[in-house]
Amino acid sequence: MTGNGSDSVAAHDVMIKGVTLCPGEGSGPPLFLAQPLSFWGGADRSTGMIIDTHHPQHGALLAGTVLMMDASRGSSSSSSVLAEQLRAGVGPAAIVLTARDAIVALGVLAAAELYGSTTPVVLLSPMDAATLRNSLSVRPAVPSTGQTRVLVTAHADGSAVVVLQLQTPRQGQP
Repeated sequence: MTGNGSDSVAAHDVMIKGVTLCPGEGSGPPLFLAQPLSFWGGADRSTGMIIDTHHPQHGALLAGTVLMMDASRGSSSSSSVLAEQLRAGVGPAAIVLTARDAIVALGVLAAAELYGSTTPVVLLSPMDAATLRNSLSVRPAVPSTGQTRVLVTAHADGSAVVVLQLQTPRQGQP
């Protein structure tokens, strides 16, 4: 994206507009969760690992990813775990949801107030989130190897943009 407010994406990138729940900018490999995640008891606050043994992505690390899920689940204490993950640098770089989630937003806002961290949270329609998910040839159960990135820009005016950068290997590279 450019500094003049216009969006610049490559022809093979996927750009989708969303709604800001928490402003900020973040980018990283996508982590699509097949099921909602409870941060309280479902993710380790000091490592960012999904520790819920019943979650399909058990063992995945949230650190530096663009976390995409419908919403969180479970306890309102999830806000404090998410805030602690962001303080420790093991939380997601951005969060994309398909349903408004006050618990996730509160955790991010608490981390911003207490620790000065900014993590964008963006709301997409379920159809737009499916477009992002389906744009990947393979749905990674864990963060991709860096060939695919998601850029999230959430403005304070409520507008937001999510760009899925589908990078293809150069000739001679696997």
